[in-house]
Amino acid sequence: MKTAILTDSTAYLPKELRDELDIFMIPLSVIFGEDAYREELDITMKEFYEKVNEGGKLPTTSQPVIGHFVEMYEQIAKDYDAVIGIYLSSGLSGTYQSSTTAAGMVEGLKVYSFDTEISCAPQAFYVLRAVEMAREGKHPDEILEVLTEMREWTKAYFMVDDLNHLKRGGRLSGAQAFIGGLLQVKPLLRIEDKIITPFEKIRTSKKALKRIGDIFEEDYNKGGQFQVSIIHANREENARAWMADLKERFPNAEFGISSFGPVIATHLGEGALAMGWTKKI
Repeated sequence: MKTAILTDSTAYLPKELRDELDIFMIPLSVIFGEDAYREELDITMKEFYEKVNEGGKLPTTSQPVIGHFVEMYEQIAKDYDAVIGIYLSSGLSGTYQSSTTAAGMVEGLKVYSFDTEISCAPQAFYVLRAVEMAREGKHPDEILEVLTEMREWTKAYFMVDDLNHLKRGGRLSGAQAFIGGLLQVKPLLRIEDKIITPFEKIRTSKKALKRIGDIFEEDYNKGGQFQVSIIHANREENARAWMADLKERFPNAEFGISSFGPVIATHLGEGALAMGWTKKI
C-alpha cells in the first residue's frame, strides 16, 4: 500500500523539506478585514507582522473548508492508495473534524486522520516520523500506532508577553482565573487535553524560560533520545540564545529552531517563545 502524508500549514515545515519528502500540505488562513491570506502560500511572516503592526483591528483565522480537503484527497488519490492526515489539535481548530467529514466524500483512497492534540514544531515531529515509516512501506495502522505512542512524550510549554490575543480569540481555557495580577508577570502556558491552558505565573522572562527547561529535564532524565524545537514569534535572536543555553544543559538532545507562523502567532502575539519536544520512538 502506497501511503501519502498530509498535514496542515501549522506544522510550519519549510516548503523545501515538504517538497523533498513529498509531504502534502493544506493551509489555514489569516484574515485581515475582508482579505483572507492562506498561510505558507499568500503571506510571509514578514508581511504578517507588518500588517499587524499597522494597527487597526487584529486579524482572525480560519480553517480549511471541506471542499479544499476533497480536492486534496482527489489529487492524492491519483498516485496513492492511502493518506494519513496529521493535524493541529482539534481543541484549537476544526481542521481535524473537516478532514474526517471530507473523507466520506472521496472514492478510491483510504483516508486516515490523526489529531496531534498540539501544533507547530511538535506537530511536525509526528509528520516527519510518519514520513519515515511510510517510506519504509509500513501500513497506515502501524504508523498510527507509533504516532499514538508518541503522544505520551510530545509536549509544549510557552511564554507569551500578554494574554490579550488568546483571550480575544477564545483559545485560552481558564483565562479569567489566570489573568488577575499579571502586571510584571510572565504567563507560562501549555497545551493540555487538546487546549491551551494556564500553567504558572512567573516573575521574569529569564525565570520562565528556566522553568520550561526544568520541566523538560524531568523527561530528559528518564532516558532515550529527544527531539526539541525552540519556537518563536518574531524573536529569532532570543530563541537562538535560549537554544544555546539548552544545548549546553542537555547535550544528548537534538535541537532545532522554528517559528510561529501567521495563524498561531495571531493567537499568541508577537514575542511568544516556546519549547516543544518528543521522544524518538
